[in-house]
Amino acid sequence: MQNVREVTELEYPFLFTLRKVNSIKLEGFKPFFNDMPVDPYIKGNYRYRRISRFSVTGDQLIKLPHGYLIQSKKYNPLVGDIKREFAELDDAMIELEIFKNLVFAFTDSCKLHPQAEIGVHQIRTSCSLDNSGNPAPEGIHRDGVDFLGIFSVDRDNILGGETHLYTSKEKKPIFSQVLNPGELLLVNDHEFSHFTTPIKSEIDAQGTRDVFVLTSPSLVFD
Repeated sequence: MQNVREVTELEYPFLFTLRKVNSIKLEGFKPFFNDMPVDPYIKGNYRYRRISRFSVTGDQLIKLPHGYLIQSKKYNPLVGDIKREFAELDDAMIELEIFKNLVFAFTDSCKLHPQAEIGVHQIRTSCSLDNSGNPAPEGIHRDGVDFLGIFSVDRDNILGGETHLYTSKEKKPIFSQVLNPGELLLVNDHEFSHFTTPIKSEIDAQGTRDVFVLTSPSLVFD
């Protein structure tokens, strides 16, 4: 992985960064976003989601037992304090070298200790000309973790989907940028709130935004 550009403000040089992960060939992920169950906790049937949790030991990626996702209402006012159950990531995708490279890019960058749990959320947001898709229906928020990574896999026929970072909800964002496919945004969740603007189709056809969101801790419990 190569750090191709530093996009932080000078006063926040080590708290977030945007990187291009050159070791990942995105085409390998794309088929796995075409068979995603809808997120039943968000109205509108425009968001699709899977989740699994892992730990890393040496150069081995260890899949941990499945569980439910829960966030405090303090961090997620929309669906906080609700035990949310999602399907796991596809086993065939987990076995891909590019998937391991993605998780290692996150753990290495965040310098996580070997026993740290990592949650990997696979998320598709869809839209049309008449109906927008909202990647962050909870608004400007934190996830209630230590570290957060957003990895862009694909943007197909969409406008919008700009990711923002905030030091305070009352202030303008210090980072505002569309994450292009192959880019990984790493964020210290203790320091910044984040948000991604809604998406709409560019032409009269379905549009989709495909990402992985990685967190540590995982926020997944047995």
